[in-house]
Amino acid sequence: MADTITTNDTTGWSLVIDNIGSLITNDPTIGRGPLGIVDDASVVIVDGRVEHVGAAGTADTQVDEWIDAEGRCALPGFVDSHTHLVFAGDRAAEFTARMAGQPYDGGGIRVTTDATRAASTADLDRLVRRRLAEAHRAGTTTIEIKSGYGLNVADEARSVEIAHAHTSESTFLGAHLLPAEYEGRADDYIHLVCNEMLVAARPTSKWVDAFCETGAFDADQCGAVLDAGRAAGLGLRLHGNQLGHGPGVQLAVEHGCASVDHCTYLTDADIGALAGSDTVATFLPATDFSTRQPYPDARRVIDAGATVALASNCNPGSSYTTSISFCIALAVREMGMTVDEAVTAATLGGAAALRRDDVGRLTRGAAGHVVVLDAPSHHHLAYRPGVPLVHRTIGPLADHPSTSASDAPDTAGA
Repeated sequence: MADTITTNDTTGWSLVIDNIGSLITNDPTIGRGPLGIVDDASVVIVDGRVEHVGAAGTADTQVDEWIDAEGRCALPGFVDSHTHLVFAGDRAAEFTARMAGQPYDGGGIRVTTDATRAASTADLDRLVRRRLAEAHRAGTTTIEIKSGYGLNVADEARSVEIAHAHTSESTFLGAHLLPAEYEGRADDYIHLVCNEMLVAARPTSKWVDAFCETGAFDADQCGAVLDAGRAAGLGLRLHGNQLGHGPGVQLAVEHGCASVDHCTYLTDADIGALAGSDTVATFLPATDFSTRQPYPDARRVIDAGATVALASNCNPGSSYTTSISFCIALAVREMGMTVDEAVTAATLGGAAALRRDDVGRLTRGAAGHVVVLDAPSHHHLAYRPGVPLVHRTIGPLADHPSTSASDAPDTAGA
């Protein structure tokens, strides 16, 4: 019989998840295959951190909470590295028109900007909380949230402040689209973004982002935003290559961005640049589903050796979903990814896109963020698309720095 595992810290809040049929650790040194799968496993979590991963039935019963997984599969909480949750209103009519054949061009962002500017801060916060709760029920435990629907100094600062209240991964996206009041004066608007707007948003921003696309901002304008953000001490992200071939990927790599997101249209040179860098290619397949754009060829990118992530891009216009499971199913069905690759991209890949090494894995010292599936293996995430397979999400949603490490895990069950 295996030895009983006891926790090293007898004062911290402790939790055991036992009788896990298939545990994905994302560490091949402690389990089989690239996912580091441990069969018949248990996980010990103390003060919100993984204390031990071992065989089922080997953990000390003297813990604050004991969860019997009853043979279910468990994996690291999903890391959603690209969302736009701070918005009011919806664009269901735009979606309906698109399904009838109207192409997507990104112009509906202005509709959301009008609704967001008109909403009270309390209402925006309430809407963000509702979307976060939905994401948490679907297995997301770490999330990035962008501004981008204020597009003036006061509303961008307000939006990123709301984001920061819920996640440490808050992103200033003033360069999302040219607001109507700056029509024909894009350079003037970028000057505003790089100066007064950035100063106002900086205190509650970790990242800066820009939309490098025809109809939004060009490479020079986005480069100016990235340079200003770096000078202000922010990490860099970029939207690129969503609506067609363009300079976004190359610009992101040249600037050392943590990620370049969408990556729908990629040349061999783009893929080579990604493979030779630590910039993560973040795919947003729910967007391509909603806009009827082509899906990215993830197989080419993975085979070239680039790091890839999957994220929801939750927003009211082109991807109104918080379900990473849905994104996994799309990536497997439409993008040439294996189930193992898609799960890795939604956990470790998202962590890499956020430059995090404490999430996306279940190893000693990592965040104790766990998703228990109502299924025997992770393959069911693609095998049973559309089915709410998340039985329980363990761990606070956004891992915000203001959350006390001694707090008991926030759990949600089916």
